[in-house]
Amino acid sequence: MEWLRAAGRRFVYAALFLALAAAPALAAAPAPTVATPELLAKAKAEGTVVWYTSIELQTAEKFAKAFEAAHPGIKVQVERNGAERLIQRLEQERGSNIHAADVLECSDMTALFHWKKRGWLAPFVPAGVDKRPEDQRDPDGFFATARFTLSPIGYNTRLVKPEDAPKSYADLLDPKWKGRMVKAHPGYSGTIMTVTFAISRDIGWDYLKKLGQQQIMQVQSAADPPKKVAQGERPVMADGGEYLPLQMIEIGAPLALVYPSEGTPAIPGGAAVAVDAPHPNAARVFAIYLFSRDGQQLLADMARLRSFHPEVTLPKGMKPLGEIKLMKADPAAQEKEIETIKKKYAEYFGL
Repeated sequence: MEWLRAAGRRFVYAALFLALAAAPALAAAPAPTVATPELLAKAKAEGTVVWYTSIELQTAEKFAKAFEAAHPGIKVQVERNGAERLIQRLEQERGSNIHAADVLECSDMTALFHWKKRGWLAPFVPAGVDKRPEDQRDPDGFFATARFTLSPIGYNTRLVKPEDAPKSYADLLDPKWKGRMVKAHPGYSGTIMTVTFAISRDIGWDYLKKLGQQQIMQVQSAADPPKKVAQGERPVMADGGEYLPLQMIEIGAPLALVYPSEGTPAIPGGAAVAVDAPHPNAARVFAIYLFSRDGQQLLADMARLRSFHPEVTLPKGMKPLGEIKLMKADPAAQEKEIETIKKKYAEYFGL
């Protein structure tokens, strides 16, 4: 089965960096950097790293504490927001000549493409990133995929029997689910922006138009639908990130996930060091930890996020990619459709 899982990973990852791989290189990627005693001393002298991230807040804070435990003397300031809000914030700060961020992490991969073009990212390759397949990293060394998740359907096991649960996106159009679903918003969540792009491409906007007539409870973050479903406010979630409901199921939440028969959207998240980071050494130490085997395994074990690191193993209970039909990500194509997605979504969902 390992070859099948690997084939599934390659299928998804190959699309992520296709445009970058085809583009002319700006320069040779810098050599991989390890956390040398000298770098660690400089980072400790700076004492702080400011992390802009769209990872769910509790997950981000737990990861920050793990980093602090591994690197005493360096505090992490977590600045968490939905990907689209994070993108807006960075644009506003740059427009006002404010440079507060050290490390940038975002679930909307198009942001990394954009920030690289704008010259906002530092060329920096954490140790080990260079050993991964080329389709997992920017060829010029400006960013790499730091995490990976899926967006399944989900339901409350106390309110919906397994045999009655939706098995596909088409099932969500059944009149019995009208007024009984919750979903997140692509104008706030980078995860849902990627999901909406994938569904509109693979199933069509007509499907989303019909879904918009199902009287859906609209929330912002991809972390919100599983919370609403677990609380019983709605029995079914039409989308949302995979990793938070997996965490919730682990501690007994009445949730079950469904990987739709049409395919499950794949959502990569990328990270980079800001070119003018106020704490450049601490930023690099944090990035090295984020991409390290220990950091990646922590995200998998603690947060149920999937990883691109070849040595990371999936925790028990996570469905292997080889058993899931996937809707692959395509950040280059998605970047061209962002305004269309926002406009059509507002039209069809009334928001």
